Amino acid sequence: MHAMQYEITLPADYDMAVIRRRVADKGHLMDDHPGLGLKAYLVRERGRDGSPVNQYAPFYLWRTAEGMNGFLWGPGFRGLSADFGRPAVRHWLGAGLVEGARTDAPTTATRTTVPLPETADPAEAVERALAVLPGFPGLPTRPGRPGHPALHTAAVAVDPSRWELLSLALWHGPAPEDAPGTRYQVLHLSRPELDRLPVGRHW
Repeated sequence: MHAMQYEITLPADYDMAVIRRRVADKGHLMDDHPGLGLKAYLVRERGRDGSPVNQYAPFYLWRTAEGMNGFLWGPGFRGLSADFGRPAVRHWLGAGLVEGARTDAPTTATRTTVPLPETADPAEAVERALAVLPGFPGLPTRPGRPGHPALHTAAVAVDPSRWELLSLALWHGPAPEDAPGTRYQVLHLSRPELDRLPVGRHW
């Protein structure tokens, strides 16, 4: 599994309805993309959920590197770059995945990124991150919140070039108040091969 995200920060007075229309018109084009586990069309709006910016920040979980490459070199990313300028694309190696209730599409997301100090053992840091995901199989869950009913999907991934740990959770309804990290709205979820991503620890 590969995690990927790019962030397009927009002017403070940008009409975010433009992004909403774009996703409504084009979001379905990724609904059957080969090798894609999921694409969450994420946005932040200035003044909402504490966001200081307007931002379009799609997040991807890829089942295959070939699928990811096909998108980055294909017409979809080319069109986005033509409209907004080519964004920097972040990439993380998947470390673990939790499957929550997936009967309905998620409406919110939370994301944390944490740098790992040089003295930190990366494997131990990943284990700690997995252990606090609600409902992670085979590991202790956060006290009082095993298998959170609002959870759709959660993932942990690592960027070994920066030694940065990423955790992302997709939620039904508002994200729990105690869920840490940056908060997003989910405008659409493409999930052509989500059920084929391996659940649990990825090593």
